Amino acid sequence: MKSFYSHGKLLLTGEYLVLDGALALAVPSIYGQSLNIEKGEDGILKWISLDENGKIWLEAEFNLDNKMIVSSLTPQNDISERLLEILNVAKQLNPEFLTNESGYNITTELGFPKNWGLGTSSTLISNVASWAKVHAYSLLEQTFGGSGYDIACAKATGSLTFQLNKNEISRSHRNDKEQLITSVDFNPSFKNHIYFVHLNQKQNSRDGIKQYRKNTSDLSSSIARINIITARMITCNSLDEFQKLMDDHEQLISEIIKEMPIKTRLFNDFNGSIKSLGAWGGDFVMVASKDNPTSYFESKGFTTILSYSEMVLKS
Repeated sequence: MKSFYSHGKLLLTGEYLVLDGALALAVPSIYGQSLNIEKGEDGILKWISLDENGKIWLEAEFNLDNKMIVSSLTPQNDISERLLEILNVAKQLNPEFLTNESGYNITTELGFPKNWGLGTSSTLISNVASWAKVHAYSLLEQTFGGSGYDIACAKATGSLTFQLNKNEISRSHRNDKEQLITSVDFNPSFKNHIYFVHLNQKQNSRDGIKQYRKNTSDLSSSIARINIITARMITCNSLDEFQKLMDDHEQLISEIIKEMPIKTRLFNDFNGSIKSLGAWGGDFVMVASKDNPTSYFESKGFTTILSYSEMVLKS
């Protein structure tokens, strides 16, 4: 049996603007997704996806008779159609992929709830790319799209900065020079005051990106400001400074996408800083406060609250 594993992700700075060359700070999560491959039979690829509780949330079978393309043997839905697309793109990138005539039995298993937004799709892309021996960014580009920071986190062992090379952004296909990835020592002395709170809903990143793309103004000054905030967040050594940087980041993105910051909208009476992560409106937010905020958020109906050490993978 072959096995692959990829970590989930959180984008701490640079949401949206990372698509246009901003410097972003990202961290791999402790939680991730595994992919296990066993020999099958009858030339069929049997696929089972398990959630964090070991329950099946996707079951599909694919025909491998055609050497150039995989076809479905079971009724399709949006998820199985996207999986079929990923497998076929991987096969196009590497024609030697899925050539075992005996077939395959595939099992994936999530280590986190699907609605957490930690990267159900990106961890799958990363694992399939490793299995197919193809470039993960190429597989991402031809399926889900996006900046690729989540792919960088999937195999990372610690915090990193991610930046798209401005000279390469306009190109239609990704290459090794496009992603500028640097390991960083982001280990704030005040990390015991940082929490991640789930907003009880899943946010579609592609929808958020569409809204962001409606902005037609010159973003060069905003990108420069985000780059400064990201650099300062990595090196700052006080909670007060970190909170100020979080607030400045929220205000800047709010002005660009013309949406109200999450603290203003839902938690205006909270004594601390709250920053959206990734696409605004769902998934996790980052919270920084002097006091433990658990009771506050629980009183508001938000009960998934993880400390920094419970969420972020340590290098």
